[in-house]
Amino acid sequence: MLLSTSIVARLPLATFSIGLLVHVEQLTGSYAAAGAATGALAVAQGAGGPLLGRLVDRRGQTVVLLGSAIVAGTALSTMARLPPGTPLPVLLALAAVIGFATPPVGACLRTLIPSLHQGAERQRRAYAVDAAATELTWVSGPPLALALGALAGTGAALTAAGAVLVAATALFALAPASRRWRPAHTRRTGGNALASAAMRTLVTVMIGVGVLFGATEVAVAASAGPAAGLLLGLWGAGSLAGGVIAARLGGGATDGRSFALLLAALATGHLLLVPASAGTAASAVMITVAGSMIAPILATAYAMVDRSAPPGTTTEAFAWLATATAVGTAAGAATAGALAELIGPTSGFVLAGAAALAVALLALSRIPAARPAPSGVH
Repeated sequence: MLLSTSIVARLPLATFSIGLLVHVEQLTGSYAAAGAATGALAVAQGAGGPLLGRLVDRRGQTVVLLGSAIVAGTALSTMARLPPGTPLPVLLALAAVIGFATPPVGACLRTLIPSLHQGAERQRRAYAVDAAATELTWVSGPPLALALGALAGTGAALTAAGAVLVAATALFALAPASRRWRPAHTRRTGGNALASAAMRTLVTVMIGVGVLFGATEVAVAASAGPAAGLLLGLWGAGSLAGGVIAARLGGGATDGRSFALLLAALATGHLLLVPASAGTAASAVMITVAGSMIAPILATAYAMVDRSAPPGTTTEAFAWLATATAVGTAAGAATAGALAELIGPTSGFVLAGAAALAVALLALSRIPAARPAPSGVH
């Protein structure tokens, strides 16, 4: 029940960027203004996520989730009702409020998993299920937003997103497991999740994974033409399938060495998109295979947070992983766009593979390997 509620609460989050993009373009007649609004949203989400996570670690989940959902929902409703010709600074300010107040439902759910599932393997499986469920929201959210916008108007789509966000977040926040949760240890004054070297390593890995995301999106759009939408959908479907398989097989990697192998496989799959891009059928098969590594890698990173984050900073730590991914995605998209102009459309796939290989080496060298079983233990 808690997982399904969190999925519904996170579904509107997957619609924010495309919903704001098309709505602001309709209000202003400018894609530049629309792009600026989605940029303001992304920057504010990146900044607000860790701050809200830190507040959760200090005050508990219920008040923070309810308060942030109400603020974000109100801002979405206000944005939906603005008339054409609204000044751009007003649009940017509202987009920033929406981003900064985005409820950290995903981080809160992942923080609850150790208390809901006993044993490391069961927890890894739960993280894998969550990663697969997250893919469902990103695969289904944007098409739903565009369809509702086409049928009822872009303002109606934003209003609906806000209503679902507030209602589902409230159900999650008022669930007994969420209301009862408190950090296992008291946070040290002035401490934060990034005080841990292990957390800084995980954040760096997720920046690299984000670079792969952004570079791949641009490379697919630049090289596949009309088939780009189909290929990106298959990429997400591959990740969803990989998450389901990972949940059945134990939930992903358990140490630095196996994590590095997953990252290396992710890199290889995306590098092979360079030769596969010569044909749509080959690209479709290869991008599905390449995407299958995404959810297991996310699940592995989530499972490593509990032992990497300083005591009392778990929710903030999960929020930092999301921020790191968003930062990497923005950097990867910008770099791949420049490379597409200078070198060619498939150069983004090379950038994606190189980024994943770099963080695979980091995981291998900085994240501990599994400890051998003591002698005599069978």
